[in-house]
Amino acid sequence: MAEVLSSLRSLMAAHSPPLDALVVPSEDYHQSEYVSARDKRREFVSGFTGSAGLALITKDEARLWTDGRYFLQAEQQLSDEWTLMRMAEDPAVDVWMAENLVEEAAVGVNPWCISADTARRWKSAFSKKHQKLVPTATDLVDEIWKNRPADEANPVVVQPLEFTGRSVAEKLYDLRGKLKASNARGIIITTLDQVAWLYNIRGSDVPYCPVVHAFALVTLQSAFLYVDRRKVSSEVNSYMDENAIEVRDYTAVSSDVALLASGQLDSPKAETVGNGTTEAEGHGVDLVWVDASSCSYALYSKLNLAKVVQQQSPLALAKALKNPVELDGLRKAHIRDGAAVVQYLVWLDKQMQDMYGASGYFLEGEADKKKKDLRTTKLTEVTVSDKLESFRASKEHFRGLSFPTISSVGPNAAIIHYGPQPETCAEVDPDKIYLFDSGAQYLDGTTDITRTVHFGVPSTHEKACYTAVLKGHIGLGNARFPNGTNGHALDILARIPLWKSGLDYRHGTGHGIGSFLFVHEGPHQISFRPSARNVPIQASMTVTDEPGYYEDGNFGIRLENVLVVNEADTKFNFGDKGYLEFEHITWAPYQRKLIDVSLLVPEEIEWLNTYHSKCKEILAPHLNENERSWLSKATEPVSVA
Repeated sequence: MAEVLSSLRSLMAAHSPPLDALVVPSEDYHQSEYVSARDKRREFVSGFTGSAGLALITKDEARLWTDGRYFLQAEQQLSDEWTLMRMAEDPAVDVWMAENLVEEAAVGVNPWCISADTARRWKSAFSKKHQKLVPTATDLVDEIWKNRPADEANPVVVQPLEFTGRSVAEKLYDLRGKLKASNARGIIITTLDQVAWLYNIRGSDVPYCPVVHAFALVTLQSAFLYVDRRKVSSEVNSYMDENAIEVRDYTAVSSDVALLASGQLDSPKAETVGNGTTEAEGHGVDLVWVDASSCSYALYSKLNLAKVVQQQSPLALAKALKNPVELDGLRKAHIRDGAAVVQYLVWLDKQMQDMYGASGYFLEGEADKKKKDLRTTKLTEVTVSDKLESFRASKEHFRGLSFPTISSVGPNAAIIHYGPQPETCAEVDPDKIYLFDSGAQYLDGTTDITRTVHFGVPSTHEKACYTAVLKGHIGLGNARFPNGTNGHALDILARIPLWKSGLDYRHGTGHGIGSFLFVHEGPHQISFRPSARNVPIQASMTVTDEPGYYEDGNFGIRLENVLVVNEADTKFNFGDKGYLEFEHITWAPYQRKLIDVSLLVPEEIEWLNTYHSKCKEILAPHLNENERSWLSKATEPVSVA
């Protein structure tokens, strides 16, 4: 790591102008959360493998900013050369730079890897001391990164209408209508899931995310896809032709955005446009729509800012509002996924008893130490998660995992986004809590589920914490609320049972989930973060419900289901707003022996018993006799003693 920092500092000194600091973001050219191996520049320079963070290198310091999900992980992974900066506790990176760098300092960054919003915020912070943001012509990290992974030519794949529910023509028609309504003649689409959703294509350029490295430009007359042409087969080319989408080289997006800004991208012919009007009728429609929160600073800088609509991409909400075909697919995918999770729990329960002498999933008792000592093989966080993947892989439409499985024992479970590695991971332990957060990509939907279990004797404290998390999970999932309510207002429902004991967790409570797309999908969220106020929760959205509690060095607990937002049939309708409620589509039992039933109120017990009854009914057809018997026992009703 010291050699990497030394090499970067040499390049910074040789740069014109010389750089006082270099920012290395986590994101790629599309501001993605998950990136391909060759785009993991921040991981390369810092050694920190979390999905979120930012590295700052100055002449004599190296600092890494990350959020609460990763504090413990970063402490373990960062070398002595690095200082950890805790987001929401330490000064933000722009504030720190503005206060600690010298007057007129030059701060370098690859302009493709930060958003226009970020660049604008930093420039504002820098103005006090006349510091300047310097877009580098090349990425300095790439210049020193020997053995950087190659750019693979993974094929573009068409996602069939039977799974998308809406054609490209319909989506373009709606998009052009929104452009016209905002006096825009074109839009720049940079996020990978929006490009994939709009054109009904998928790929494998990013692990766990079925997307293609591509940009899109759409005008009232034309549609363009910017992609490595090696990825486009003759069949996909024909599909693009049929949908009037012109395929251009990935690198051409830069010059074409400049053409779009000057009104020269389209043919001068007056053609019929997607919303049924002609170019002549669209006279005066002269703006370019750009989402500055996701558009790179490199592309944004090519626009005439006097002729820009700066709003959230209209595709963000359109994609989040699932159509009936997508919702049907998601429900079916979660049933298959739930069956895989139950099969895994049945297998793991047997292994823990046979290999480790554990009392198992249902009983409380000390492990048989003699049996544990005599075993010839062992189970680790990685080997058991591989087994879970194998159960999922046997299901129809499986196309891989939706994120790296969090398979964590005891203290590791307190690391919120823990990623077990074969060389360093822990062995499973019947005397410690085991948390697994996992999901899969199926052609008809993306899944994400977390369960926490114990195969020995959970402590009274562990039971109390688990039950508080479960109460919050039920409290949010049972909520009814008026239209217009945002996720910031709902977040408290999952935390109240924890707050009563002075407990909390450092992550959001819910995120949207894609239809065979990203496992984390906006624009809505359920969170304490101010951004959760931006978009109300709406019918036909999907969102997770995942409160947790993490005790450093001891254990972690999280419970997560995916929910669909539906209209609620309420007795009254105050204010004529209409009301909404949640439908659980994730199916897997909660471990009864971790629940302190005395802490549940009757309504919570009724919900738990009803959910478990549905769980057994829905999953039984997908299980063998032994698995059905196990599930029947796992879903027996609970009652207050």
